Amino acid sequence: MATRLNIAQLKSLSPLNGLKKVNLRAILDKTELLEAKRGQTLFKKGDTDKRSVYVLSGKIALTEGDKVVQTIAGGTDEALNPIAPMLPRHQTAVAAGDVEYISIDGELLDVTLTWDQTGIYEVGDFSTQQVNETGNWMAAFLHIKAFQRIPPANIQSIFMRLQQVNYKAGDVVIQQGNEGDYFYVISDGRCMVTRETPLSDAGIDLAELTVGDTFGDEALLSEAKCNATVRMQTDGSLMRLGKDDFQALLKEPMLEWVDQDEADRLVAGGGQWLDVRLPSEFKVFHKDGAVNIPLYVFRHKLNMLDPGKQYVVCCDTGRRSSAAAFVLKQKDFQVVVLRGGLTQSEL
Repeated sequence: MATRLNIAQLKSLSPLNGLKKVNLRAILDKTELLEAKRGQTLFKKGDTDKRSVYVLSGKIALTEGDKVVQTIAGGTDEALNPIAPMLPRHQTAVAAGDVEYISIDGELLDVTLTWDQTGIYEVGDFSTQQVNETGNWMAAFLHIKAFQRIPPANIQSIFMRLQQVNYKAGDVVIQQGNEGDYFYVISDGRCMVTRETPLSDAGIDLAELTVGDTFGDEALLSEAKCNATVRMQTDGSLMRLGKDDFQALLKEPMLEWVDQDEADRLVAGGGQWLDVRLPSEFKVFHKDGAVNIPLYVFRHKLNMLDPGKQYVVCCDTGRRSSAAAFVLKQKDFQVVVLRGGLTQSEL
């Protein structure tokens, strides 16, 4: 491990250059600058680990067997994009000298891109000032496993239905033994989680929660009574989602997914590839004949699409394309989603 990155380094890379600053900083907080010596392997052919690897300085060689098929040097146009993003990896990446590089969790990047392009600009219940003030907890929310279990096509609905509730220090938000009614995320302030035991009616402190932390989901998922009390330690604000909304939004919307062969058959029969990635991603690789409408402007560009045409929506993993397909389904378009996305298909 080497020194921490700075935000300008990430901002130069695609598709990170399409992220809003608060979400870019959330990625920065989870990313380290790594070093490799000559001959060291960054990844191997056949690897399926979902990580986006970028070379910042030095040179790497992409090899197939004993043959070097491509070299990529930090600072070049090729280095602005993830190295060999297709999964499983088609080549092995080897340092050709001293190299500085980063390896970003693909799931985190994908969730962040999806939220960034579907969330803030469409959340009509928040004013611009409120959005700026709550950006930090929204970014922190992306790192939470409970959030990542929620189908991506429901991200928009979640943020539209969240309600802000203000509390004073000492207020009880959840009482142990009560039925669970809400899923909560802390947008401001701190909470303490305590559990009553036969030996301590006052309760044992279990955890302190802060901005971006969530609670209440276990009782909703298991339909059991709350197993702990959550009390405000400071004045603060919580965003909450009602039980019915939480359970409904955990379910995958009625989307039709197709594999590569079926997608190709539909396109050959008059269908259209619809790529919702950023233009910088589209430029690097895309399906022949695909139309590119980035997700962040998608709702404003629907008039460019033909309601009578079958669309096969794609992105790198399937997350952003499912969000776009959900919008199209609501507008009665004929639409299917490429399962697994472009990084797991043959171009």
